[in-house]
Amino acid sequence: MPDGSNQVSEGQPGLVPAALFGLCPQCGARTLFAGLARFAPRCRVCGLDYGQFNVGDGPAAFLTLLIGALTLVLALWLEFSWHPPVWVHALVWIPFVAGTTLWGLRVAKAALLITEFRRDAGEGRLKDQ
Repeated sequence: MPDGSNQVSEGQPGLVPAALFGLCPQCGARTLFAGLARFAPRCRVCGLDYGQFNVGDGPAAFLTLLIGALTLVLALWLEFSWHPPVWVHALVWIPFVAGTTLWGLRVAKAALLITEFRRDAGEGRLKDQ
């Protein structure tokens, strides 16, 4: 935004809906992702270049810790409560980890990109006054 405020302009989606549904931070079209967790090169509707944003690996590292801890707690609870065979653990936890990681990665990467867009963040550069 030109004035550096955190206000959402007319036509721009809020942070939560945009992150959950992969909406373009500029026009609100559902064009943010081209794959499961891969950004599209640009918005097909308004032309915003998503390549200018540096999301990096921060969301992946954070999700690894968070989902790993959650899975461990839930798996221990399941084991001590019901004592299922090992194949039940594999049947439950492999899809759980895969699904929550992919969904969480999409949401976290989208939220970070949208926040960078709103705050006009970028690599260390000097702006002309």
